[in-house]
Amino acid sequence: MSKNANITSNSGAPIGKQQYENSQTVGRRGPVLLQDFFLHEKLAQFNRERIPERVVHAKGTGAFGKFVVTHDITAYTRAKIFSEIGKETPIFIRFSTVGGEQGSADTERDPRGFAIKFYTEDGNWDLVGNNTPVFFIKDAKKFPDFIHTQKRDPRTHCKSATMMWDFWSLNPESLHQVLILMSDRGTPDGYRHMHGFGSHTFSMVNSNNERVYVKFHHKSNQGIKNFDGVTADKMRGIDPDYSQRDLVEAIDKSNFPRWTTYIQTMTEEQARNFQWNPFDVTKVWPQKEYPLIEVGYFELNKIPDNYFRDVEQAAFSPSNVVDGIGFSPDKMLQGRIFSYPDAQRYRIGSNYQDLPVNACPFMTNNYHRDGAMKFNENGGAASNYFPNSFDGNHESVASKGIPYELEDTTVAYFDRNENDDDHYTQPGILFEKVMDEEAKQNTINNIVNAMSGIEGDQKEQIIMRQLCHWFRVSPRLGIGIAKGLHIDISEFM
Repeated sequence: MSKNANITSNSGAPIGKQQYENSQTVGRRGPVLLQDFFLHEKLAQFNRERIPERVVHAKGTGAFGKFVVTHDITAYTRAKIFSEIGKETPIFIRFSTVGGEQGSADTERDPRGFAIKFYTEDGNWDLVGNNTPVFFIKDAKKFPDFIHTQKRDPRTHCKSATMMWDFWSLNPESLHQVLILMSDRGTPDGYRHMHGFGSHTFSMVNSNNERVYVKFHHKSNQGIKNFDGVTADKMRGIDPDYSQRDLVEAIDKSNFPRWTTYIQTMTEEQARNFQWNPFDVTKVWPQKEYPLIEVGYFELNKIPDNYFRDVEQAAFSPSNVVDGIGFSPDKMLQGRIFSYPDAQRYRIGSNYQDLPVNACPFMTNNYHRDGAMKFNENGGAASNYFPNSFDGNHESVASKGIPYELEDTTVAYFDRNENDDDHYTQPGILFEKVMDEEAKQNTINNIVNAMSGIEGDQKEQIIMRQLCHWFRVSPRLGIGIAKGLHIDISEFM
């Protein structure tokens, strides 16, 4: 918006002082005239200021920055973003909570979204992940059911511990993520002090058309800081926007946060012989077997001038990949390839990728046309079909995709957990070997507090079913939770 210039209507007509602040009326006391077009424009614009909030990740913050390559990984990928050490790529990151609405508190116990948009010369690459390396479910068909349990009860319209724990107890594949969520990692101290993960298994292809599978890790250079459950609950009332404020104030003070990016790689042969399904997003790849390989770092150094324009309208999708980076058979990832762009078309409109925060800064060239809010040149007078005899456009000769073989040709609805139902080993390792004594006790306390909210006729059944899962993860974990819930554990011994 200009400064020291006339205020105008949306159509550009100058608006006078009395016209801007006062409705046009018949006499001093009214009534108001229908012909006061600027009154209609102001109210109609105001009524439409809010676009539908995201179904998940509604509350968030974002910043611009840069990604810098520090190590050579061209043996794994031909993606131009990694082509040389020292190469810089502009980025935009949006952090978020997953389950809460826009007005929810930043310190809720919830996973945190960690979505990165890389503006590369080969197109925009979106690495859309969380602050956890795993997720609650392994098949996208379960996603609507899961999210419904994290939202509001259809009768009371309140959050429901009963719904959450009923679903989790009936789907033990969620155990790994639930254990992380119930640890202090479920309440990070702002966005600057948490790690990020691509979570899914992706693939990389090098200049020799050799494929490896890959996982992405982003380690906070600020170090990990979490709230314990009591402090997180207090902060919800003291400053519901704590994480937003923390990021803005840090960057405004030139205290630019950084993360170091690493990858894990797995060959196709290793994937066939891995002890778990390597494409199961409820599992991790042990770092002793598949060590972290340093790639580079990214830094956030600019808060958007307008939150709505850039943070609220930012649209990410795992379908946005570039040459040298691809997908895997991960069932959750495959579902997100469809659902994310579909959600953005509903929320923002069919031309959401034309918005500045989402637009590729380099040339795009296709025959997509029209649709609501098409504010660029829309192809001008050029042909809107292909092939044609006029513009000389052609398909890329170099971009052919990489063929790969499927392991099976049988089409069916396979049980996602058949011969893949070890939901306990990895959470057990996390609790017994990774967590220190304080983290163990805080996790037990957090689970007890969360499960204490279970209500209704099925309360005992839900609690006992979930307790059985906790005991299978770790007897110590199960015993601690049972004692906290005042349950006789003799039947478990």
